[in-house]
Amino acid sequence: MENAMTPSRCAPSASTPDSADPAPRKGQARNLLAGTVGHFVEWYDWYIYGLLASVFSAQIFPSGSQFASLIAAFLTYAIGFIVRPLSGIVISPLADRYGRRRVLSLAVSGMALGALIIGLTPPYATIGYFAPILFVVARILQGISAGVEGQSAIAYMVEHAPANRRGFFGSFTNMASGLATLAATGAAATVTSLFAADALASYGWRIPFIVGGVIGVAGLILRARSDESPEFEASTLVEQKSAPAKLLQLLREHPKALLQTAALSAPAVAYYTWATFLPTYANLTSGRDLSSALAGSAIGLALLVVVVPAGGYLSDRLGRRKIFPIIGAIGMIVLFYPLLLLLQAPGFGVYVIVAASGWVVLGIWQAVYPTIQAELFPASVRVSGIGFAHQIVIALFGGTAPLIAAAFVGAGRPMYVAIYMMVVVALCLVVYFTLPETGSRAPREIVSATDTIAVVMSENSSTAASSAPEQYEDSRS
Repeated sequence: MENAMTPSRCAPSASTPDSADPAPRKGQARNLLAGTVGHFVEWYDWYIYGLLASVFSAQIFPSGSQFASLIAAFLTYAIGFIVRPLSGIVISPLADRYGRRRVLSLAVSGMALGALIIGLTPPYATIGYFAPILFVVARILQGISAGVEGQSAIAYMVEHAPANRRGFFGSFTNMASGLATLAATGAAATVTSLFAADALASYGWRIPFIVGGVIGVAGLILRARSDESPEFEASTLVEQKSAPAKLLQLLREHPKALLQTAALSAPAVAYYTWATFLPTYANLTSGRDLSSALAGSAIGLALLVVVVPAGGYLSDRLGRRKIFPIIGAIGMIVLFYPLLLLLQAPGFGVYVIVAASGWVVLGIWQAVYPTIQAELFPASVRVSGIGFAHQIVIALFGGTAPLIAAAFVGAGRPMYVAIYMMVVVALCLVVYFTLPETGSRAPREIVSATDTIAVVMSENSSTAASSAPEQYEDSRS
């Protein structure tokens, strides 16, 4: 018979929307800030490269044509994505073994260092091939960092959340990345508008990278002073396995969750196209000024920052799967082609409408997919599970998105960019209908830290009680 102290995995206190939030833990605000700010720093440094590639490409990757230099810059950008799944597979299990906080501190350090290398590397005319080589080194560092950041931050934020606010807390990761994209876009728009063409190509483009590297120190300090996830600490009391053993457990026991996680991540092809290539796309296809296009993207991104936490908040009350990410995926499929077609019309307002409409449907998808991914796996393999599927998909679709888009535009087929995004998202939509409902109205498969500790204490107490008579008899004899 089940011990009375052993909590049910579907206990009402952890699964119903009407249950009261537990008392806030000491330092919870600091932990939330550490996850959010650190994530912001990571993705600001990541996105600024794609936004300014058209500016520095000729200086670092000189060639006979603008497109050849741009392709070389985006190939280097893609190297970071190639490294991401390798670090995600190798390092993510370490976060499940040794803790989320340590890995997150390591990640923000690598990203900041990569940004400083890029910002301080002399041009090709000064140091020759060392310039592109240093860029490759920097992108490898950033790829390793990004390869462990996303899933570790998702797990960290969701595990610090009260049971009926996981959707809201989990949305803070993508809100932070949205803010980072907004800040990176704003920084790119600022330097492209303030500096003349020669000054911008010479040194102006470097300023956002150096700033990103410096503020990375703030993210490192915050994460070094934050608390470890209580759910991770509880899981180590129950299960102690090596990192390779956790990875094997993941592949053996959670293949469906891995496929669903991959499908939840694959629309990143649209996110990276919208975030890093849309201004360049507008500049190349309709002759729009790059600085005005960047400013228009910044306006559209402001909507993303609002939509993401609002969607996370609603998912805790309305459920995750039915509204998110299915409606977001449908919105992308329906809107991408006409939006890029509309971009051929002149006017700053037209560009803002296109950018903002894309960010709204992307925000609906982004609002809850991190929380759903976290809820598909138990704490013992959560970072490994998200990292394994997410980083492989991001490398295949996210990292190559600007490169493929640039190739389509260079071949005179700009609308193929929309078709490519729509096909990828449509395939993901099919998988979304297989997702379980993990919102507040569904039974929870995640056991809280307190409940896990209670299980361990209960088992230890039962063991001690059963062994007490034997020990008593031994003492009598």
